[in-house]
Amino acid sequence: MLRIRLFRVGKKKQPSYRIVVADARSPRDGAIVEQVGIYNPLTDPATVVIDNEKVQKWLGVGAKPSDTVQRLLDRQKAPEKAEA
Repeated sequence: MLRIRLFRVGKKKQPSYRIVVADARSPRDGAIVEQVGIYNPLTDPATVVIDNEKVQKWLGVGAKPSDTVQRLLDRQKAPEKAEA
């Protein structure tokens, strides 16, 4: 099963994240299928850049967003789930 989740990058105590599609069984910073956005919580306001077309494509084939990514998608007014 595929998940849309965060992939941590950045220095110690200065995290930033990539929003990626990855197998649910792989580790947090393990192999990914595709990067679909970035998230930097340290800027004011937090920087969120999401490619809505890629997210829609992956939701359409059954990928499920993590809770945190779902909140980010809701903030960006991206579709929650693909209608099946």
